[in-house]
Amino acid sequence: MDLAILEDYAVGVDELGIIRFIESNKDVKAWISDDIQMDWKDLPGWEASVKQWVVHSTEKAHTDDHHVKFWFPGFIDTHIHASQTPNAGIFGKSTLLDWLETYTFPLESTFSSLSVAKRIYNRCIRRTLAAGTTTAAYYATTHVPATNLLATQCLAIGQRAFIGRCMMDSDLHPDYYRDANSAEAFSATLETIEHIKKIDPTYDLIIPILTPRFAPSCTRPLLQEIGKLAKGEDLPIQTHISENPSEVALVKETFPEHPSYAAVYDAYGCLTDRTVLAHACHLTPDEISLVKQRKSKISHCPISNSYLGSGICPVREYLEEGIDVGLGTDVSGGFSHSILVAAREASGVSRLRAAAAPGMADADAKTKMKLSVEECLYLATRGGAKCLGLEKKVGGFEVGMEFDAQTIDLGAAVGDDGEDGGMGGVDLWGKEGWDNRIAKWVFTGDERNTVGVWVKGRHVYGTDPE
Repeated sequence: MDLAILEDYAVGVDELGIIRFIESNKDVKAWISDDIQMDWKDLPGWEASVKQWVVHSTEKAHTDDHHVKFWFPGFIDTHIHASQTPNAGIFGKSTLLDWLETYTFPLESTFSSLSVAKRIYNRCIRRTLAAGTTTAAYYATTHVPATNLLATQCLAIGQRAFIGRCMMDSDLHPDYYRDANSAEAFSATLETIEHIKKIDPTYDLIIPILTPRFAPSCTRPLLQEIGKLAKGEDLPIQTHISENPSEVALVKETFPEHPSYAAVYDAYGCLTDRTVLAHACHLTPDEISLVKQRKSKISHCPISNSYLGSGICPVREYLEEGIDVGLGTDVSGGFSHSILVAAREASGVSRLRAAAAPGMADADAKTKMKLSVEECLYLATRGGAKCLGLEKKVGGFEVGMEFDAQTIDLGAAVGDDGEDGGMGGVDLWGKEGWDNRIAKWVFTGDERNTVGVWVKGRHVYGTDPE
């Protein structure tokens, strides 16, 4: 898997946020100076604005502060609980199920207050944008007004988002935080879908996503209705699967009539080609085969898998099976809102898995388990786009795709006196090629390197572009 690097190139984006050309600055300047007719030239104001921008950006690139800067596709977070933002970094000594009862449900129940929801959701959106996330698949709470507020805020701020009202009507949940029954859970979810249709009728930026929290959270009638709605309205689904051994055992106890966790979702029509399954640490071979057959997707959440002690996701095997995999921060099981951190952790977890592979003497097979820097960045961008059905829109830079991007500034090289020339945690020494610059960004970079973010051509974060 290669990373294409285009140096000294121009990306032309129209007023609708669509990439119209990707060409070397030299060629674009020649086209303009020679007055060559181009398709985009017929658009109002394009000739003058493109000429001014290309000349300015090219001159500036040779006269500025010698910082190493580049455009990179916006990150795509395929699994994040927006409501859990205040709990990021809090684990206690809990495992998954205890952690939900001790930390998560009490916090999420407070979203009956719109003032609480507004404060937390605003912070989450701005945190993720600051980390370069242009698209996020958000879990909200059971509260319709608060969930609708999240959708409205994402649209106003400009982040592309999948918005899911959590559905949870089983006795597993405390009385103070659950849907009263399947009918209430279903009708409340329809309210959120209608709200999103009202504020973004074409689902241009905001998309509703059906969100059964996880199988034991839902009664059989609710799961059945979710499957019917997903099919009837062609809606995506997000949920959890096989995160933790105790959770897998709970599913078996709750649904003894089904042979596996994946089979539960499949029985109710919830395992589709638009289903995103978070974690998938403990799938059986039969489940992997079923997920592949249904073309469902997997959100790899290496931070929370590690820090909640849930397990290690066998990403390499899923990729080799042809299953689409993206990355999720899984806040607040994950301590960071940054997909860059998730990419870093994905690399580390894959290396740990290779080192600890039981009974494997084949060094080549162990090496193959490791995810490269390029593969981790693929999961963070194009992989996530495939998981969310956006691969023709975002995840990379191609003519006809929408311009979801981040500007990365790694700073200048460290000076002769050892003074800091870099940005954030990145130190450059002046001799690194692009492959090593990118590696340094992945392993030592942070939000300080993300100096600008665009969604569909709109500048939504960072210093105003010149």
